[in-house]
Amino acid sequence: MTADADLGGRPRRAAKAWSGRLAADSNPTLEGYTSSLEWDRQLAGQDIHGSLAHANALHRAGLIDDATKEALLRGLAQVAAELNDDSFDYLASDEDIHMAVERRLTELVGEPGARLHTGRSRNDQVALDLRLWTRTACLRLAEGVIDLQEVLLSRARQERRTLLPGYTHLQRAQPVTLGHHLLAYLEMLSRDADRLSDCHRRADSSPLGAGALAGTTLGIDRRGPAEELGFSAVSGNSMDAVSDRDFAAELTFCCALLAVHLSRLAEDLIIWNTREFSFVTLPDSWATGSSLMPQKKNPDILELVRGRASVPLASLVGLLALLKGLPLSYNRDLQEDKRHLFSAVEVTRASMGALVGLLGEIQFSRRRMASAASDPELLATDLAEQLVAAGVPFRQAHEKVGAAVRRAEELNLRLDRLVREQWREIGLPIDPEESGLFDPRRSLARREQPGAPGPRATASALRRAATLIRRRRGWIAGESKGLPPTPSSLR
Repeated sequence: MTADADLGGRPRRAAKAWSGRLAADSNPTLEGYTSSLEWDRQLAGQDIHGSLAHANALHRAGLIDDATKEALLRGLAQVAAELNDDSFDYLASDEDIHMAVERRLTELVGEPGARLHTGRSRNDQVALDLRLWTRTACLRLAEGVIDLQEVLLSRARQERRTLLPGYTHLQRAQPVTLGHHLLAYLEMLSRDADRLSDCHRRADSSPLGAGALAGTTLGIDRRGPAEELGFSAVSGNSMDAVSDRDFAAELTFCCALLAVHLSRLAEDLIIWNTREFSFVTLPDSWATGSSLMPQKKNPDILELVRGRASVPLASLVGLLALLKGLPLSYNRDLQEDKRHLFSAVEVTRASMGALVGLLGEIQFSRRRMASAASDPELLATDLAEQLVAAGVPFRQAHEKVGAAVRRAEELNLRLDRLVREQWREIGLPIDPEESGLFDPRRSLARREQPGAPGPRATASALRRAATLIRRRRGWIAGESKGLPPTPSSLR
């Protein structure tokens, strides 16, 4: 006999929550198709936590006595222990984690277990669990963002003076520094962290007590369990409370855009890792080889970060498509929300973790970057601005410099040599040698506006980034207090 069978070898089955209305047993195909246990097992911790708060609310409302409350708390603790050590027996008839927990609770404590669902529907129960999960997911994702920011900040400090060409259209454009380039990704991630904070705030209202869609006549105080669960408010409309998945869509969007940023960073590193660029070298422990070509050293991990960005993007489209045609209030379609949300969060966190490890060890070729940044054409804009400073209208200055670039190409000369020989004809007010016009470091020193790549501006950006990271760490620590235990899927 297995744990999932009775003495006659037949599968163990629990009575359905609607067995009073429907007399026939559910068809096995229906049971398999409608089950959501594959996905909502991840909500087990949240379901226990919400049930504990609901039991306390029932007791405060006088709907259960002291003995019943203690039996429920004791039984829920036992169920939680079984879930944590993987000894919990799921039955074929367990539709979802909510029914599985209630069924096992009733097996353990008997009649008191049948009282726990008083004044509660699975509609507000799953909405509660998913909001609790989402709040924790926002914090764990924000932690991952900050971990990645800290690695980028560390490498940006190390490379704040490393010359690098900035690119537009994947063509050399103007000189910057590697530190400035890395700080650009840190800025993107700061916006991601802000979005996660916003999403966490919008998930911060409890739907518990909304019932199936119209609350309950039993006079249960909604604010007590909301405070116990760490919510700052209760939902304002019972129909919206059970059908709202905006918070799930918003978190999925946060993951999608974050994954796009991770993919862009991966793409930069993939390009820089080519022999044509040779700006970076992957440590052997972070590279893979070819099954056929012995010479290959491939950036597979970066390509997978880029490729797996498709998962949260697809999840976002899938979730929005799921929601777009639903009438109020609850519909069973909403069972499918978790596969989209959970997949998006899981993949995004994994990709951040991969980049944190790789960026801590990747090697940058300062010599190759500086050589590429020494191309005098990268300072063509500086040359035009020198003419502007001498009183030449910008469009005329742009035309003069463009003609000089074309002339240098025709003569097979470097632009700096042509300008040194013909600076008076071009209309420069001062010898380019004296002004250091074609020195990329002196060019950077002239770019000290906020957000620019100059040395002082970069130092200021580094300090600002460190301050933002510290503040965000403090926010996460504060919001993590009093939350349910982190589910295994988010550890």
